Amino acid sequence: MGQKTVSGPFMQQKIVTSIVAFAMVCLLGNAQDAYPKNENVDVQHYVFGLSLTDASNKIQGETQVTVSFKEKAVPFALDLVGKSGEFGMEVTEVLEDSLQADYSYSENRINILPKTEAKTQKFTIKYHGIPERGLVIDTTKYGKRSFFGDNWPNLARHWLASVDHPYDKAIVEFQITAPDHYDVVATGEKIEESNLENGYKLTIYREPAPVATKVMTIGVTEFASRLVDEVQNISVTAWVYPQNRLEGFHDYTVAGKVLEPYSYAKLANMQAKTQWGGLENAGTIAYFENSVTGNNTVEPLIAHEIAHQWFGNSATEKSWNHVWLSEGFATYFCILYLEDVYGNERRKEELAIDRREIIDYYKTNPSPIVDLTISDPMRVLSTNTYQKGGWVLNMLRHKLGDKTFWNGIRKYYTTYRNSNVLTDDFRKVMEDVSGEKLDDFFQQWLFTKGHPQLKWNWEYKKGKVILHLEQLQSHHVFQFPMEIGLVKDGKTVMETIQVNEQSQNFELRSSTHPDNVILDPNQWTLFEDMGKSKN
Repeated sequence: MGQKTVSGPFMQQKIVTSIVAFAMVCLLGNAQDAYPKNENVDVQHYVFGLSLTDASNKIQGETQVTVSFKEKAVPFALDLVGKSGEFGMEVTEVLEDSLQADYSYSENRINILPKTEAKTQKFTIKYHGIPERGLVIDTTKYGKRSFFGDNWPNLARHWLASVDHPYDKAIVEFQITAPDHYDVVATGEKIEESNLENGYKLTIYREPAPVATKVMTIGVTEFASRLVDEVQNISVTAWVYPQNRLEGFHDYTVAGKVLEPYSYAKLANMQAKTQWGGLENAGTIAYFENSVTGNNTVEPLIAHEIAHQWFGNSATEKSWNHVWLSEGFATYFCILYLEDVYGNERRKEELAIDRREIIDYYKTNPSPIVDLTISDPMRVLSTNTYQKGGWVLNMLRHKLGDKTFWNGIRKYYTTYRNSNVLTDDFRKVMEDVSGEKLDDFFQQWLFTKGHPQLKWNWEYKKGKVILHLEQLQSHHVFQFPMEIGLVKDGKTVMETIQVNEQSQNFELRSSTHPDNVILDPNQWTLFEDMGKSKN
């Protein structure tokens, strides 16, 4: 996900005892993510029926949900924000197959008590109302009425009855009835577009790969669309406003550089009303309205959001506290894309920028990447989960070497494709591929706050560079390798040291007195240079 910007790129206690007992299952692996996961229930398939109109912002909704029970049918809950004043949804009917279901509604949750013991069952929830968030009903910057899904992180519940958390992904189908002058795009492949002969048309999209609600979406407005590319039978398209169609087609063409293997039915790139710079909806990415300039200014943003299709959408964090598995990966894979297209100097430039942002952020937010004190998913996005998470992958790549790093990344994706993952799962894959124990690396860079703050100096004596390093941070002594550049007459000789202590001296052989000594000239180690100390 692209980070939020000012302009619009980037928030009756009737439950019976048996429902509480089953629905409020403990979180696996992290008690900080406050969502009440129910590991005894697995949503298999959603069919979301939505009726949209120009007469008002009120929507008619119908969710058909197919659930599979782990052992036997148990009570479970779906999220749906209830009516409060002008906004919210009113549930009118809940069916178990074709019969009235046994359910209660409280605290924005539909609590269902199955009547039969079948291990797979289908339920239908009918509702209507005006969504306050999640589905953005507005006008485009050109004054055209529009409807855009904007669910991240947990806003689907404002318009879709669902398990609104990424731990339970499901196949999804959107059946959208809207005035026939609109163009409709949504998660999945278009399987039907039918004129209903009453001024409305029905458009159906179906995505056969499991998707988290955070990255399900629709786009309904007047669009211009074009096929940008086709890779291994996956269509890559651009959906932009007609008023800037040529500029939009030009800017979104870069999206044709798709990697494999790809999980989703298509890759649509959509100009949209969104609170984010970009939102990585599965197979239907939304970019902020002013992303279209005709000058290719959003190439890094497009690379970031497309990287999410693999990391975050397909291999999905099971707990919000591990969102760096989405954002850190997308940040670094954007840098890898830029490195591939523009060279290693571009990688170094991007990481140098990110390093400064990480250091500045830490001064007012001294916290680790995996921050177990956060329970609100709207607070998990930060410089830590984006830039510092990306830097961790950069250091891991250097530690393991390119070949092993890429073998590990491929195995990680293959193992957790269309599934859920925690940080320890990623660590175990990288350990398995590399044959190295990575507990200490992951602990200090992901679960420990801060970074090395280095005071240092050097001198030349008798054919040796004597380098003194001191870590000034008091909470943890970091252990890490660091490249040292010895510069003479414009040429740099690289040496590598292993930092293990708070204060250390290193002797580096050099036949001549260097003109300069540089710490980490190739941007492989995250640290803060506190300046030179006196010899």
